[in-house]
Amino acid sequence: MLLVLAGTNSIFSQTQKEWRDSLSVLNRQIMSSEYSSDLYLRKAAVNLELEQWDYAIETYTDILKREPANPAALFYRAYANGKMRRYELAENDYRNFLKVAPENVDGMLALAYICIKRGNNKEAMDNYNRILELFPDHSIAYASRASLETTEKFYDAALMDWDKAIENDPQNIEYLISKAELLILMERKAEARRTLDDAVRKGAIRGQLRDLYHKAK
Repeated sequence: MLLVLAGTNSIFSQTQKEWRDSLSVLNRQIMSSEYSSDLYLRKAAVNLELEQWDYAIETYTDILKREPANPAALFYRAYANGKMRRYELAENDYRNFLKVAPENVDGMLALAYICIKRGNNKEAMDNYNRILELFPDHSIAYASRASLETTEKFYDAALMDWDKAIENDPQNIEYLISKAELLILMERKAEARRTLDDAVRKGAIRGQLRDLYHKAK
């Protein structure tokens, strides 16, 4: 299940002024109508687009007072709290969201990210492992686990995960660059150069990789 911000799919191209105008319309509709979670979610989605994190959180909280298990409100309140670096609150909401949608990959990835922010790398790793048990072709999960394994200096495991991420998303230039950076750390410089060359063939700008090429000499 991929969550979508309710009511925003038709207005992604709006300017900041148009977003604010939409917000004014939604506020008037909310004031003049009976409670509608759809209207509240639309309003909160616009708050997010305008980076009005506190207003979005307030609106999602209003929804959750009426609908404690509303998955969109839980997920995006967690997201907004994460933007505000209120990681404990974000973690609580992601956990509650996963009680409603236990196999939602976006929720599991988000919880793992928050766990890292809170210094709980072990639980983050457990989350990545669970995602890959459920979704063995999920390139983002492989890449996320590889990044954490690199932080933990599990370089061989990280390299295998970068290879799996690239296998499942072969056109992703960032994955290739990250793999090259890891190979440089591992002193496998010839392989790093070949990986950088592959990234350039797939569209990376060679000049922007000058420092990595220098380290891979």
